[in-house]
Amino acid sequence: MQRVAAQDRQAFADLYDATNTRVFGLVKRVLRDPGYAEETLQEVYLQVWQNAPNYRADMGSVISWILTIGHRRAVDRVRSEQASTRRGVEYSVSTATIETDQVVDSVVTREDRRAVIECLGTLTDTQRESIELSYYGGLSYPQVAERLNAALPTVKSRIRDGLRRLRNCLESSDEG
Repeated sequence: MQRVAAQDRQAFADLYDATNTRVFGLVKRVLRDPGYAEETLQEVYLQVWQNAPNYRADMGSVISWILTIGHRRAVDRVRSEQASTRRGVEYSVSTATIETDQVVDSVVTREDRRAVIECLGTLTDTQRESIELSYYGGLSYPQVAERLNAALPTVKSRIRDGLRRLRNCLESSDEG
């Protein structure tokens, strides 16, 4: 741990290799979603790397310290997802209202909006929240990352994967 605290990349790689299976297992049991568990695992090891100098051997073993970080991150993710789901449902309900006395163009617009809302519902909460902040909130990717307290590459992959999922969903709804 001292070598990791001194920013020794090889020591960190060795630590990761020795511990990631157990940490991933714990995080996956809490989150029950392999994708979320992988994202959270990245966040755990980023925190380990950044906070290695704070590790105290007198407080417990290295693996216990890392597992504690993993568990806390996973629980935080669950809480965040629950809050995000509530916000997403409230947002969907508030934006789904359309006047019904419009002409055919309005009907098409309403159907498109309904399809988008339905497809937004197929995204994970983190994907939906990232996309909403970026596209509807006008935030840049770094601003979204800061707002969600997530790494920039994580936010980029959430948005990329979410947009891909939206496209696939909308294409399949056009066929049906």
